[in-house]
Amino acid sequence: MLSVKPFAAAVHDADEMERVIEQFARASDGALLVLPDLFTATNRRSIVALAAHHRLPAVYPFRYFVAGGGLMSYGIEVLETYRQAASYVDRILKGERPSDLPVQQPTKFEFVINLKTAHALGLDMPEKLIATAHEVIE
Repeated sequence: MLSVKPFAAAVHDADEMERVIEQFARASDGALLVLPDLFTATNRRSIVALAAHHRLPAVYPFRYFVAGGGLMSYGIEVLETYRQAASYVDRILKGERPSDLPVQQPTKFEFVINLKTAHALGLDMPEKLIATAHEVIE
């Protein structure tokens, strides 16, 4: 059983972001779970760079964090949500009322691992974990 102690940190600017990431890095066995929102999306390069600088393993909400050097991500497949939105637009343009359309939830999720980042952090990724990934960046 894992012994995980979550610590939430609201971050509103670059200074707070740097302090919080440094704080997580000081903790033994510290790691970072980045949640999806506008702030993290627009500051993704800085977040990934700070995590790398402090050698802090991090899990991100979207593939583009990992493509930019992050360790791993698990989240919705963004392009699929755009496809779903397009079907809604099509139905509205054909005369359906938006208030009559059902709420849709994401249906596709993706798990991406960046092995180059894992090696830079000194992490050995288990083969079973790598096998479950939808994409492995080497």
